[in-house]
Formats: sequence, C-alpha cells, structure tokens
Amino acid sequence: MAIVDQAAAGVKGRPTGLRRDVGLIGLMWASVGSIIGSGWLYGAKNAVMMAGPAAIISWVIGAVAIVLLALVHAELGGMFPVAGGTARYPHYAFGGLAGMSFGWFAWLQAATVAPIEVEAMIGYLGHWGFAKGFEHHPSGTLTTSGFLLAVVLMAVFVAVNFLGVRVLAHTNSAATWWKVAVPLATIFVVAVVDFHPGNFTADGFAPFGAKGVLSAISTSGIIFALLGFEQAIQLAGESRDPKRDLPRATLGSVAVGAVIYVLLQIVYIAALPHHTFAHGWAKLDYPGIDGPWAGLTTLVGLGWLSVVLYLDAVVSPGGTGLIYTTATSRVSFGLARNGYAPKLFERLDGRGVPWFGLILSFVTGVICFLPFPSWQKLVGFITSASVLMYAGAPLAYGVFADKLPNHERPYRLPGGKLISPLSFVVANLIIYWATWDILWRLGVAIVIGYVLLGGYALHAKSKDLPDAPRMDFKAAQWLPVYLLGMGVISWQGGFGGQSNIPLWWDILIITVFSLVIYYWARAVASHPEEIQRSIDEVVVVDR
Repeated sequence: MAIVDQAAAGVKGRPTGLRRDVGLIGLMWASVGSIIGSGWLYGAKNAVMMAGPAAIISWVIGAVAIVLLALVHAELGGMFPVAGGTARYPHYAFGGLAGMSFGWFAWLQAATVAPIEVEAMIGYLGHWGFAKGFEHHPSGTLTTSGFLLAVVLMAVFVAVNFLGVRVLAHTNSAATWWKVAVPLATIFVVAVVDFHPGNFTADGFAPFGAKGVLSAISTSGIIFALLGFEQAIQLAGESRDPKRDLPRATLGSVAVGAVIYVLLQIVYIAALPHHTFAHGWAKLDYPGIDGPWAGLTTLVGLGWLSVVLYLDAVVSPGGTGLIYTTATSRVSFGLARNGYAPKLFERLDGRGVPWFGLILSFVTGVICFLPFPSWQKLVGFITSASVLMYAGAPLAYGVFADKLPNHERPYRLPGGKLISPLSFVVANLIIYWATWDILWRLGVAIVIGYVLLGGYALHAKSKDLPDAPRMDFKAAQWLPVYLLGMGVISWQGGFGGQSNIPLWWDILIITVFSLVIYYWARAVASHPEEIQRSIDEVVVVDR
C-alpha cells in the first residue's frame, strides 16, 4: 500500500507530501501533551463532588474505556499511517457518507479544544492581580482585553505550527516534560505531607450511588481529561517509522495519562481536611477551590507548591492547545484528501505545513472566544463529539478484519474481534452518560456539518471533479439509525432526559442497540476492492 511519505519537490519546489520528521518520543509526547492539559487541574475536584470517593472508580472505568478505544486505534494507525487517520478509517470502510460524518466529528473536536484551553489559561491567570480584568464575573466570558489576549495566544499556537513539524515536536516535547513532572511532583509531595485514609469512608464511599459514578465519567471532565491519545495517529503522515512507533506511542500515552490521573484523584481525596466536606461531598468547599489543587496545597501549608501549580495552569493548557492546533490542520488535510473539503486545505508551504488549515483553526478559535453560556457545557459538548469520533474506529476495525484479513498489520490487537465491539459499546455508553442537554446540541452540530461538508461533496460530484467522494449510501445505511437511535434513547433516559428508562435497563438497551449497529455496519460495508480504491485515491506515492 502506498502512503504519504517524505516531502518531494513539486511545482516551484513546493513539497507535495508532509515531512516525516517525528520520532517515537515526539509522537508519544504529542498524545501525552494532549492528555495532560487543564483536565488534571479540575478533574479530581469535579469528580469527587459528583461521585464522592467512588470517583476513583469513575476514573478507572474512564481509563479502561479509553484503553479499549486506543487499542483499536493502535492497530488501525499501523495499518494506515497517514495524516488525519481518525477521520479516514470510516471513509475507507463505509464510503463517503460515513466518512464525511466521522470526519466532521474529528475536525469539530480538534478545532474547538485549542480555544477552550486558551480560555482556561486566561481563567487561571485571574489568580494574579494584573490579570483580573480579563473575564466578566460570574459568567466567565472574556472582556475586550481578555478577548485580545486570547487572539494573541491563538496566534502564538499557529505561529509555532508554521515553523514546521520538527520545531513543533521539540516545543511540545519540552512543554510535556514539564506537564508530566508537575503532577507527579504534586502527587508525591502532597501524599507525604497530608494523607488521611479515613477520608475515603468518612461520608460514605459512594454517597451518590452508581448514577453518580457513571455521570462523573462523562460530565465531570474525566473523559475530557483522558482524551488526546489520537494525536500521534493524526501525525502519522509525519512519523519517521509509523508502523513501529504509532502503536507504542498510542498505548504508552494512555498508560501515562491513566496512571497520573488515578493517582491524582486518590491523593486529592486523602489530602482534604475533613471540614472541607463536612456538609457532604457535593458541597465541598475551601479557600481557593476555584483553582482546586493550588487552593488545596495552600490549605495544607504548601504555599510554594501552589505557586508552581498556578504557573503550570498556564503551561499545561498551553501545551494542549498547541498540539490541537496542529491536529486541526491535519484533520482538514485528511478531509480534503477524501474529497470532503476544497483542495486548498491540502496545499503545503515550504516547510511542509498545511497552511490554510492552520489559518482556519485560528479563525475558528477567534469565533469560539465570543461569549458562550458556559465553558463547562462547551467542554461536555466536545467530549461527546470526541467519543463519537472515536466510535468510528471500532466499526472500521470490524470491517477491515473481514474484508482485508491479509493486509499488513505491524501491531495486531489480541482478541480484536471481542475488543472491537466492546469498545463500540463503551463509546456509546460514554456518549449517553453525557446527558441529553449536551446531545441535542451535538445533533445541531451534526446537521451543520452535513450542510458544509455534504454541500461541498455534492458540488464536487455535480462538477464531476476528480476528487469527488463516492457517497455510498448502501454501505452507510446504518448511520442515520445509529445517530437518531442514540438521540431517542438519551431523550427517554435518566441522564438529563425524560427518565422513562430506569438505570441499568438503559445500559442494557445501549449495549444491545450498539451491537445491532456494529454487526449491521459490518454486514453492509464496502467491498474489498472499493476499500482499496479509497485507500489508493487519498494517498500520494512519494518515496
């Protein structure tokens, strides 16, 4: 199979392919840098307020869910080491309609994470006196000066990306070493200075029951915190040895993130003085709780560490925003290769950077800085879009196992035929637990995506353009049933819906529904020759 390879001279010396300058550490650190973002600074507090000490279980369930999805992505990333891989797998397996849908989910989540992290940076800066005028209170929306600062920070992200992938990898690697070191140091220092085992049972281990544990997975920031492992896959077209390094980078980044987050939750609960949750975990309160870890370290006499944490609260979101700016341009690059977006998104500058995709990511960020009703709701929205994007990989995995059994697989997932449908079920449960209030908004975004990408695809088809995608409705006949079905179950369920479906019965319904969709999709997927043609159409032979 041909893959996008090293940049070669095109017209006027311009490269026609992405440059392969990223090694294993660069790939792994791209994913770790996305996983360790602003989530670690807020996730432990939000989760314990929703689930009590049983939030530890929420983190473990969330980590297992992400590991299952990462395992599937690891095999697919090795099979198809191309830029923007997450957006391409459903396209290969089910043709244009499914590929367009999942490609839109991939672009949507990538494009909106960077501006959210910028807003997080500005919010954390509010601890320092000079930065208190950057946000309106209590709405948290940006003031004029805050908006200008946000635009400048987004411009910095884009500027670093324009310097090329090698500079980006080095910049992000340096930031990620810091981002990993600070939470590890916090875990060790706080655990040594202030650790109360009795906190885990003082007010009941699971005061909010199973529903609290499950709700926390999707709505407290747990899944949002663990997202990001796919960044190594998005950079596959720029990896020096993608077949060897992609599986290692994907699984290694999830392992690092999961261990750090679970340990942070344990230490956070154990370090809290009893009076802070004397009125129940839902009413947890102490001075500085708006910056949970920094406030807690000050409370237990570690003021010097709180200063480090406030600084990290700028570095961690900044590093995540930087790599998601990269991902946005690579996903749009992949969408253009698949024929869903204009060829302009494929054009590279002299350093092999997809420049128009970067400009669009900047514009999207500026739009996101306009006042939103809730930063938290926007995070939940992106979480749902992200997991919906991830759900396309298990579906494609099942198809490739059937249709391309002899295709080269540098990493072959043990038990893949079991893990693949299981990961699809888990992904849909996470989407369901995000609540109906989030999912109806996601439905609106899906419609917008169909109008934009679908409109261009139809235009390309009507003009008989060579890159017009094949809109294979037969292979994607399951897709509208899947999207509408998830919406109806959420609407009737007990997580923000009408509560007509009791707890546990809703989980059973989601499980059965997911398995029906999974095997239906496998049964009607594209034929092997059509899959191979799709692969050949979107890659450049360039050795």
